[in-house]
Amino acid sequence: MNDDGLTEAVQEAGAVELLLIRHGESEGNVAATEANLAGAEIIEVPARDADVNLSEVGREQANALGTALARIAEDYRPDAVVSSPYERARQTAQIAVETAGWPVKVQVDERLRDRELGILDRLTRLGVETRYPEEAERRSWQGKLYYRPPGGESWADVALRLRSVLDELNSLGTGHRVMLVCHDAVILLFRYVLEGMTEQELLNLAASTSVLNASMTRYVRPTGKGPWTLESFNDADHLAEQGVAVTEHAGDASVRPR
Repeated sequence: MNDDGLTEAVQEAGAVELLLIRHGESEGNVAATEANLAGAEIIEVPARDADVNLSEVGREQANALGTALARIAEDYRPDAVVSSPYERARQTAQIAVETAGWPVKVQVDERLRDRELGILDRLTRLGVETRYPEEAERRSWQGKLYYRPPGGESWADVALRLRSVLDELNSLGTGHRVMLVCHDAVILLFRYVLEGMTEQELLNLAASTSVLNASMTRYVRPTGKGPWTLESFNDADHLAEQGVAVTEHAGDASVRPR
């Protein structure tokens, strides 16, 4: 494997702590919220999904995240920081690491990218119902975990990618800490995999909880082997403490199969 990616980044670290970070608010988050409020069918994003940047608020959140991370004692800092290759996640990781003053290179791993939406990309819920009514019906019937839009991924597909990430962590033995910077659905699916959730438990969580921008979710396993324990979830207190806006930009809460 080349210098980028999870294996190279963590082979000296192992895995006793997993810190999951959602990217800061993005220009796409803002555009999607505005489109839904306006009753629009199309989300006017400024670039393809992989290239959408952080908003100004998102940059403030990434800086606040870095300030919070700087408080971590040196012996407890992540040995590796691995990001989704999407710009909003990579920018969050880079700003946070630089603000924290950590001498660690941000690596990227495409398995941490956001779910791909295929033909539904850039459409609001209304847009899907109007332009692809059969897909809207199929999505409603199958539910979020198993519905795969043409050309896109289901949540189950994303979970498969994350299982391979965790398999690498499990094979590396005892070590230290890894920080992964990714996306809201990815963090929910990490919980699904790490905690052995049922479909219903996952969808109940997704319907009731919005993963906040620049929030932290932490898992530990002191021996570096076996199951992970959830220590904290969706923590954004570091933003409020620093007077930075806390934003959620929730996805569609209609996730359960009809």
